[in-house]
Amino acid sequence: MQRLELTWIGKDEQPQVEPRILLHDPSKDYGDPNAQNMLIHGDNLLALKALEQQFAGQVKCIYIDPPYNTGAAFEHYDDNLEHSIWLKLMKARLEILRTLLAPEGSIFVQIDDVEYAYLKVIMDEIFGRNNYINTISVLMKNIAGASGGGEDKRLKKNIEYIVVYAKDYNLIKPFTPVYSYSPIAKLVQEYRDEGKSWKYTTALVDAGEKIYVGSTVDGDGNEIKIYKRVNYSIKPISALMREEKLSESEAYKKYATCLFQTAMPQSSIRPRVMEKVQEIGIESDLYSIEYVPKTGRNKGQLYEQFYKGSSFRLFAWLRDVAEERDGELYKKNLQGTYWDFVGETKNLTKEGSVEFPNGKKAERLISRILTMATAPGDLVFDSFLGSGTTAAVAHKMGRRYIGIELGNHCYTHCIPRLNSVIDGTDNGGITNDVNWQGGGGYKFYELAPTLIEKDKYGNPVFSSKYNSTMIAAAVAKINGFTYAPNKEVYWKQGYSQDNSFIYVTTQYLDSKMLDSIAEDVDSFENLLVCAPAFDNGLNKRYDNINVRKIPQSVLKKCEFGVDNYNLNIIDPPEIDEDEWEEDEEC
Repeated sequence: MQRLELTWIGKDEQPQVEPRILLHDPSKDYGDPNAQNMLIHGDNLLALKALEQQFAGQVKCIYIDPPYNTGAAFEHYDDNLEHSIWLKLMKARLEILRTLLAPEGSIFVQIDDVEYAYLKVIMDEIFGRNNYINTISVLMKNIAGASGGGEDKRLKKNIEYIVVYAKDYNLIKPFTPVYSYSPIAKLVQEYRDEGKSWKYTTALVDAGEKIYVGSTVDGDGNEIKIYKRVNYSIKPISALMREEKLSESEAYKKYATCLFQTAMPQSSIRPRVMEKVQEIGIESDLYSIEYVPKTGRNKGQLYEQFYKGSSFRLFAWLRDVAEERDGELYKKNLQGTYWDFVGETKNLTKEGSVEFPNGKKAERLISRILTMATAPGDLVFDSFLGSGTTAAVAHKMGRRYIGIELGNHCYTHCIPRLNSVIDGTDNGGITNDVNWQGGGGYKFYELAPTLIEKDKYGNPVFSSKYNSTMIAAAVAKINGFTYAPNKEVYWKQGYSQDNSFIYVTTQYLDSKMLDSIAEDVDSFENLLVCAPAFDNGLNKRYDNINVRKIPQSVLKKCEFGVDNYNLNIIDPPEIDEDEWEEDEEC
């Protein structure tokens, strides 16, 4: 059966990526030694493959900001081939990223208009069109990365897109609402300058006393108590400013919780209350009711609602759409799929105290995504870490994170930025929004070199950079085993499902050694033994023990000797071979 899909040169020639091990470098760890956060230096496709087995199904939220312009990523190719390579390598990464996502997880991919349409089709294919959530349009004015434009026939670019998918739309929970914020005092002045009517101009200074007059019920038969109010005080904000000699901003801040406008809501509650009051024959200029809403922001809790006059106009409170931030009152505007960050990113180039021209994203952009899609303690992932924004934001917001970056700026940008966050000396970005004080930590990892190299005769042999422990870990990983040496049973170096274990030795395996091992292998257990050479017939000696020769047994499982997959290369550092011998295996 045919299906709708995007086709390009080399689509079916996906790389057989080597699942390398990660080498822990304790000298670059920082902060709390028990922290679970990970900073990884290495090609992101190789690193993704290295993480796939251990972290499959565990990541709650992925945000990536991959290279947009294929010409910048592949300057040595012609345009058509560049485009095909971009598609091919993005597909390989997205497939592993989907594997890493938790069943209820979501992925956010930021892109510009050059590759947006193609990215959407690829993601439809990998994640399924039924798991598409939204495309968010982000106004990028005043944000690094926005193109200048105006030099040719094209219009200036000031919009980027964030494509959002669920791992499984049926399992993902509704996103937490996110808002943009406008200073109330400034907003009032803008309304005035534009000739618009600002409605929140009256304050219920004193709610007075409530006198019970009767009850009605909601649609489910639950009680709604009705009161008339006496001895209350309602004043316009202008009168309060004159009486108390307050500026407009001072008055709005002081009376923020009791400022309101009136409205005629389309609800089932209001006509029920009106009918009951008319039935009782009570007249008042101010009524209130108490009930437990079944939906909305006050769901499940006792809520008080006010009505004014015989027409029962509902009080709509400013406090329901406003919030105090940094000592100033802001009106909250519920965000949809258009995000306007103008005015919130004035000091973007200084965020994190690192410079990252044409690539840095605002901390408040990432924080909105994490607010929407995660909760404290959830695992966040970014395989194009860049200057470290996603990791810095996740750290400040109490999320766990894994970040991958290849370039030298992993050392010059990501490390100092995260160290500053941990020290509590990073005062930019969302620091004040979340009241970040410092703390936490991360562990640092390097991607191991390729396992197989050629000797002087052209024969495949284990890399000279690997010691016996690293070889055991790498062979276990390539064969689909989790490397976890058993302290009591030396041949149980790794495990997989169904009581299967692996033992990797760099020594010659004879029958006496295998027979000794076989005595400890239970009948319900299976064992894979990998050795460079062994006695004839050992591979058929036991039904539940499989003996294979290495490195020959792993040669066809993946491609060796590829150190980068050419999509996120920025000043890759040269590795001192002597350093590998000192690295600790992860």
